[in-house]
Amino acid sequence: MAITLVGERPVNPPKTINPNLKKILLLLSLLGPGLVVMLADTDAGSIITAAQSGAAWGYSLVLPQVLLIPILYFVQEITVRLGIYTRKGHGELIREHFGAAWAAVSVGTLFLASGGALITEFAGIAGTGSLFGVPPVLTVGAATLLMVGLGLTGSYRRLEVVAISFGLFELAFIPAALLARPGASFFTGLASIPVGHPGFLFMLAANVGAVIMPWMIFYQQRAVVDRGLTPQDLRPARVDTAIGSVVTQLVMIAVLVATAATIGRHQTAPSLDSIQQIAGALQPVLGATGARVLFGLGMAGASFVAALVVSVAGAWGVGEAAGIPHSLNLKFREAPVFYLIYTFTHVAGAVLVLSGISLVRLTVDIEVMNAMLLPVVLGFLLALEARALAPSCRMCGGYRLTVWTVSGLIMTFGLYTAVKLFV
Repeated sequence: MAITLVGERPVNPPKTINPNLKKILLLLSLLGPGLVVMLADTDAGSIITAAQSGAAWGYSLVLPQVLLIPILYFVQEITVRLGIYTRKGHGELIREHFGAAWAAVSVGTLFLASGGALITEFAGIAGTGSLFGVPPVLTVGAATLLMVGLGLTGSYRRLEVVAISFGLFELAFIPAALLARPGASFFTGLASIPVGHPGFLFMLAANVGAVIMPWMIFYQQRAVVDRGLTPQDLRPARVDTAIGSVVTQLVMIAVLVATAATIGRHQTAPSLDSIQQIAGALQPVLGATGARVLFGLGMAGASFVAALVVSVAGAWGVGEAAGIPHSLNLKFREAPVFYLIYTFTHVAGAVLVLSGISLVRLTVDIEVMNAMLLPVVLGFLLALEARALAPSCRMCGGYRLTVWTVSGLIMTFGLYTAVKLFV
């Protein structure tokens, strides 16, 4: 029996936290790398590709988007596994296990994908500002200063929180899809997949490339290292990745449905050459204000978070391949080359966009290029899983067979796309 002295307040015993609540709090504390990279995955290029898909092919590409959810998870789960168990980034592991030359090849694919992506992100920011009458030089300039300053603070966690905050604006596309009222034609369109049409296969390749991108692998693998995740965090990190996979594809499907129910319904030969045209085509259903606000918020959030992730992934990739300090938790004086690369990519992307590049025409080609790079990207990823991890840390059983089979199919599709385009 506890004794309470006169004049003293009784001391209550500490309350025990419910085990289930404790698990939820732990998961929330670990949410980040997977959600950030998936929100970035639905970038300006992906949104434009989904809009083009819905306008040109109706609901035919909805089912492929659903099927890409587990595929996206499989790919990114391997990056989580590699990062947690090796405590090294993707480029660093390639250099260590396959040599500097192959690391340079891998970083080359990263730069091809990242360069094109960063241009589309800044073009998305410029286009969003134009919806509200703001000159591109102001929106792009302000975004560039904000992102460079954020990266130079020397805190990965701070960048992650800001990225998630902006990325959640992408959820504005979901009410846009609901307001478009797709109706019964949505279900009939799911069964209509013209796989024999060359134009459809080209757009399918663009959608695959818009979902699985080389820079995602570099980013998430290094992000779990900078977050300090340990093998005990593997399970919640997988949940983080699974949640992100579902969210990013829901956004893609929402954009596709919104444009299929509006542009695809009212135009027989849609022509989309700018963000303003896409938003304008949504006005009959969403209204002038609704189209600008919903589409503008979603595009701004997608462009901003993706620009952050792509530039960080590129700087990480170079740092890993070259063996120089490369962490967002380091100060500028500790990793000057890393931060200079990070800053240069932002400035270069901003300058190119302000020169007047057409976003929509460039985007689909970039996403198709991503699909063609998948044999190299996934090949390295699977090889590292088999070589860099101890047997007890590797995939096993039916899960391993499933991942290898799906990856093989995706790589084959990438090769097929390259052959069809260049042979």
